[in-house]
Amino acid sequence: MSSNDTPLTTVTVLYYDIHSLEFNYQVGQFPKAEQGRVIIDDEFKRDKSIIAVCRGEVKILNKIGDRINE
Repeated sequence: MSSNDTPLTTVTVLYYDIHSLEFNYQVGQFPKAEQGRVIIDDEFKRDKSIIAVCRGEVKILNKIGDRINE
């Protein structure tokens, strides 16, 4: 299977920015390996400490104690 044929999976990645220590998240589509693990490329990982990878789009309601306004 070529990289163009690799199925994409929507995930929400929770991470800390290693410079500011700010907690962030990003929803995106990433390829999935044959074993089922999501493959996050080095470019995305740069300057981040990944805390969790969640299946699908997760709506974050609270971030470090602050309520996010809708």
